Amino acid sequence: MDKDPIQIDSSLLRPVLRPREVDSHKGDYGHLLVVAGCQRMPGAAVLATGAALKSGCGLVTLHSTERALQAVINQYPSAMLSEDPGKTFSILPEDGIGRFDALAVGPGLDRKPVTREALGALLQEAGNLAIPTVLDADALNLLSETQEWPDLVPRGSVLTPHAGELRRLLSWDSEEALHKTVAEICRRTESVFVLKGYRTDIFTPAGAHLVNTTGNPGMAKGGSGDVLTGLIGGLLARGYAPQDAAALGVWIHGYAGDFLTATTTAEAYNSRDLIDVLWAGFVALERDDDGLSPLARQSCNDCI
Repeated sequence: MDKDPIQIDSSLLRPVLRPREVDSHKGDYGHLLVVAGCQRMPGAAVLATGAALKSGCGLVTLHSTERALQAVINQYPSAMLSEDPGKTFSILPEDGIGRFDALAVGPGLDRKPVTREALGALLQEAGNLAIPTVLDADALNLLSETQEWPDLVPRGSVLTPHAGELRRLLSWDSEEALHKTVAEICRRTESVFVLKGYRTDIFTPAGAHLVNTTGNPGMAKGGSGDVLTGLIGGLLARGYAPQDAAALGVWIHGYAGDFLTATTTAEAYNSRDLIDVLWAGFVALERDDDGLSPLARQSCNDCI
């Protein structure tokens, strides 16, 4: 593992951007399955699905409970729906998961025994079919209840724990020990770890350590992680390698937060607002714009 982490910035990310071909259709840009939300936490499904729809992937299907599906379709009519008959995630989609290019699993699932069983079946099938999977929130919490949880992670996945979720998965007594342990788990699972925080760290199976350069305290609000899950999942479905999807996702996600803080205030926006300005990060990369201020100034001018 590199001693000095690689800085995730526009110069690192711009070369990995995937172009959109003129002669193409929605099927060329991937199909993501989002498994998120439940009867008492439908908002998590809204946030993850909404972000996925802004990621550039071609199709997004949400598998969730009736209340979550209704909440999503009210805001995002382009999402496709797969209904789970339970109050939480309890069964796989009726037609299986073979038609999906990536999965985003975890936000707002709850931690019921039936959900643990359904998650195990989903991860086994994803592993058998080699479908890259983003694992977040309750998916990580449920995994942490099994000592041999790394064996359940599909190869090529992206795990996105915050500090509390990471503590449930692993134990360590120093930052150096944490990085060593995470690096070992990355190799064992052949997956990428995204350790969310003020300066989010990414660890890869090849031993690389990257650190993000965007983001600010205004993003420290409920649901921000759900947005990141949907965004990274959509990038995976779009065809990006797990490391590139993770790096692009955290940088664009943080850039959206920086954009909102610069054009409004860190106090007064929420995680739903992040979705509406994810475009700003893509614009900065596509137009070779390394700074936020020109975009921020333009946005302010447009509001006057």
